[in-house]
Amino acid sequence: MKMASIINQYYDPFMTRYGDTALPGHLKAMHDICSCRTPDSGEIYVRCSECSHGELRPMSCGHRSCPQCQNHEASQWIDRQQSKLLPVLYFMVTFTLPYELRLLTWHHQKDVYSILFTCVSSTLKDFGLNPKNLGAEIGMTMVLHTHNRKLDFHPHIHVVVPGGGVNKRRRQWKKKKGKYLFNQEAMAKVFRARFLAAINKAGLSIPKRVPKEWVVDCSCVGKGITALKYLSRYLYRGVISEKNIISNQNGQVTFKYIESRTGNTRYRTLKGEDFLHLIMQHVLPKGFRRVRDYGFLHGNAKKLLSLVQLILYVVIKVIKQRPRPVFKCPCCKSPMVIMGFRRAAWKPG
Repeated sequence: MKMASIINQYYDPFMTRYGDTALPGHLKAMHDICSCRTPDSGEIYVRCSECSHGELRPMSCGHRSCPQCQNHEASQWIDRQQSKLLPVLYFMVTFTLPYELRLLTWHHQKDVYSILFTCVSSTLKDFGLNPKNLGAEIGMTMVLHTHNRKLDFHPHIHVVVPGGGVNKRRRQWKKKKGKYLFNQEAMAKVFRARFLAAINKAGLSIPKRVPKEWVVDCSCVGKGITALKYLSRYLYRGVISEKNIISNQNGQVTFKYIESRTGNTRYRTLKGEDFLHLIMQHVLPKGFRRVRDYGFLHGNAKKLLSLVQLILYVVIKVIKQRPRPVFKCPCCKSPMVIMGFRRAAWKPG
């Protein structure tokens, strides 16, 4: 099932029910998804390098929530992360906001998401610097997810952490021993206190009955590439794959998902307009970065990362930039060369 066809079919019912609360970013996402790979997104003129056959090809929309776009960008991100991998155990730490804070998060997304990143990174950094834990600066790759398996609004951050850190003063690598990173309950308490303090400082109202115990999950994931590939699924191309939308009949859309606890395939059916609302609520505010690196994995810490790789005898492989897929000539199957672009015609609204 194509997302564009579902949007076209249920756009009017969606606007009737959710138009008052839909954000400009949601409407733009729907417009871009419907325009993707059509002349409305612009066209490129390509010509065959062998037989000189030329034609116009529609462009992709490039929206990060479009299920048809940005597979190349996701592959490039994986390549960049692979160049940073170390021969150590990796850990996945997940910080989840409690249910009582989700409405506040929805109404102040940029502010709350920024606070979430800041508090999670500072909590992990300080636990790493604590001599009782590691006594070193750790590196982290953090990815914001706003959904659970059923695609309900469920903001949380996944953090991939190499099992070790750098003592800058001694220029020493300190390895984390065993399949245990930091105490989950202790991290949850510190995270809760810092998050609520930051919400207060930002002038936002904390809801009543915020639970005293928050959830932080920490588990060993072996080699880091496995966790990174899992996270890359939702960096680009939206929160649902079109192959998981299995039915669109009688005004209702059905999609499948894997239940996390049992591993069984489950199905969820919603009215078409409710399905669109479910998907659009995960469109992030314009310009907000879903993934961020910290510590010695940050883009400005390349020298420090190189030092760590030298200490750990990492063989640094030169990763060639992946070429974009080429158009093939329909006549002779030879590669076609891009000769020019035609921008999409501007449409008001």
